[in-house]
Amino acid sequence: MFEYALHRLRHDELVREAEHERQVREALRLRRAARREAAARSAEPESHTDHRRRPRFARAA
Repeated sequence: MFEYALHRLRHDELVREAEHERQVREALRLRRAARREAAARSAEPESHTDHRRRPRFARAA
């Protein structure tokens, strides 16, 4: 009987862990979807701003 009780405790713990992981994945999915929607609504993408940056290649001597 003791082994069965340990088995049930472990099973319940694994079920809770799996549910938590599902909730985390769902939250990440919703956050990504919201970010994509916000990017689609914005006038221009954030990654393509018109700021000066270092040249890609070093200057030849």
